[in-house]
Amino acid sequence: MTADIIPHTSIDGHQPCWQDELAATIRDPAVLLARLEIAPAQLDGAAVAQQAWSIRAPLPYVARMKKGDINDPLLKQILPLGAEMQSVPGFSNDPLAEEDANPIPGVVHKYHGRVLFIISPACAIHCRYCFRRHFAYEDNTPGKGQWQAALDYLRQDESISEVIYSGGDPLAANDNFLLWITQQIATIPHIKRLRIHTRLPLVIPSRIDQSCLHWLTATRLKVVMVWHINHANEIDQAVMAAAQKLKQHGIELLNQSVLLKQVNDSVPTLVALSERLWDTGILPYYIHRLDKVAGAAHFHISDQKIRRLQQGLMETLPGYLVPRFVCEQPGARSKTALFLSEPGAP
Repeated sequence: MTADIIPHTSIDGHQPCWQDELAATIRDPAVLLARLEIAPAQLDGAAVAQQAWSIRAPLPYVARMKKGDINDPLLKQILPLGAEMQSVPGFSNDPLAEEDANPIPGVVHKYHGRVLFIISPACAIHCRYCFRRHFAYEDNTPGKGQWQAALDYLRQDESISEVIYSGGDPLAANDNFLLWITQQIATIPHIKRLRIHTRLPLVIPSRIDQSCLHWLTATRLKVVMVWHINHANEIDQAVMAAAQKLKQHGIELLNQSVLLKQVNDSVPTLVALSERLWDTGILPYYIHRLDKVAGAAHFHISDQKIRRLQQGLMETLPGYLVPRFVCEQPGARSKTALFLSEPGAP
């Protein structure tokens, strides 16, 4: 480990469990910058943005940031900025109109054949571009008994073959609950697949422990885990080890990224990400145009630049390492492909 990267160590040689590391998450932007040896003057309105939506920065993730660098691509994803408080036309609290696809608490049903369960309202990390940063979690956190209504919803619709665990982050829920609800879903004959969208194994790799592996594998359902990794620097040896554990237990691993200004908006950066994902055993799957959520306009990239990025990846990488460029549009029946029908676009 180089000297300018923050070391992450445990106390008295004890290897912390993921719950310990979750509890130790940094929740003050001033503390984060102090740890990174960045002057407080660089906060740029962070205190106000922090009051609107708090920071959450797990120490294993912070350990991958470069000290003294306010432009570190990992730091940029989580540091509150005054720019978040600006009202920008076209950016809204519900950019994907999920309120219109929320039939009962805990369930989002937008696309044919698959249903999303809001398993947990909590996240280990608060990404400043998150399209659910304004989501009504208070109306979508059913108790164990109330989950029966969601399970009945699945039973009554035989067109549904896949359940997606989302949140928040579904892996923020405890393993006993995850085991129970996965077992309940597996009793429904027409459900074939379980897809888990998560960032937790990236930011706290110790989350992939024996208890987690138990419920992931104690099911007839085919399990797919979709990670959310935006930059090659997010992947260290601990992340690679967590991915290998999952692969060894038969879990399919995919990745989705979001295009973010001054984070990953260059061809070399995206090429490095795809190569690093492949080395880790994770297939580059989707790369999303930023959802226009209020507070994230400073991450926006023009369509013209996205075309150039897509063309650059196609010219540089083998096809299986080029993620699908997509966006989500309110009311659409599926994700929308970006520009693939326009070879040679500028």
